[in-house]
Amino acid sequence: MISDAYKAEQQRMHRELPNYGVASVEFAPQVSKLINNLGIRKVLDYGAGKGRLGQSLEVGHPVTVTLYDPGIPGLDEPPAPHEMVCCIDVLEHIEPEHLDAVLNDLQRVVMRIGFFTIHTGPAMKILSDGRNAHLIQEGPEWWLPKLMARFELYAYTRTSQQGFQVIVCPLLPTSD
Repeated sequence: MISDAYKAEQQRMHRELPNYGVASVEFAPQVSKLINNLGIRKVLDYGAGKGRLGQSLEVGHPVTVTLYDPGIPGLDEPPAPHEMVCCIDVLEHIEPEHLDAVLNDLQRVVMRIGFFTIHTGPAMKILSDGRNAHLIQEGPEWWLPKLMARFELYAYTRTSQQGFQVIVCPLLPTSD
């Protein structure tokens, strides 16, 4: 799901840039509300970065937050399925040739609900090889069919920045 070279680049970025991998804090109030409303007990932060989402949640009951990020040693083991999966400011960073594998893995781990945000424009950060850190800069019309092939779309909202967020659920079984 990630090339060795890009994994090393992600590890470098996380190590050297204190503000890399912290975007999830902005969405913590929305995630907290979903957790509280749905009684979620186990959350997977997929592409957790510095793990700030779990530190920023305000929930009214015990919640376990599992961190997964292939760019951070110790957080790079494939995660188990969870009730709720948050994937915040991650998908636009995925190598295009690995996107289907990552989306399939997200489909595997979302048991009840997924909260995903996707930035659609360029990042402010540049990789060491000169590429923009957002390897995929596509609009919702490009992303939504890929997501809807794997999930039921519960909610779609444009964000204040260049991007959008979705709340998704596992696909319902089809009756043939």
